Amino acid sequence: MSVLESLDKTSSKAVNLGETYINKTQEYYELKVFQQLTATTAMFCKAAIIGSLSFLILILLIVAGTMALGHLIGNMVYACLISAGILCAIGVIVYALRSHIENMIIRTMSKQFFN
Repeated sequence: MSVLESLDKTSSKAVNLGETYINKTQEYYELKVFQQLTATTAMFCKAAIIGSLSFLILILLIVAGTMALGHLIGNMVYACLISAGILCAIGVIVYALRSHIENMIIRTMSKQFFN
């Protein structure tokens, strides 16, 4: 019976160690998910705040530049057309570079997510 009792103790000990390992692994993954969620949420909040402020600044700069160009050339309609043409050219350039922009975002996010 001594062998059976020893086997029982050993198997009980192995089961307890296995349960402890599973519990610690579950806690680790919960903390890792929490870390990733908070980092992602913080990043999106910062991007929204900085993006909205940058957008407002850009709009004001475009309006001021168009008005200054209108006074410079003496015709506000032509100044608006020139500004629209410049914005369209910038849009085409960004559209042409979209794959590079996506790759840059993926590289940045993968460093954050997989570390």
